[in-house]
Amino acid sequence: MTVERYLRLVAGSFALASVLLGYFHSPYWFLFTGFVALNLIQSAFTDWCVMMTLLRWLGAKDSRSVSHGA
Repeated sequence: MTVERYLRLVAGSFALASVLLGYFHSPYWFLFTGFVALNLIQSAFTDWCVMMTLLRWLGAKDSRSVSHGA
């Protein structure tokens, strides 16, 4: 998988987990949902995301470096 696909997986998992925790445990977890959303919004404008940097550091490949077989 590429960094972009991992990022969608992580962001979706964080959002779903925080909504479930907010509903079943404490509404304060909705703040984490907001944090994930704000991070996605700022990354759209700055083209930089902490999670993408972490994923690259862990060895995930960029879509530009993955060859698409023809």
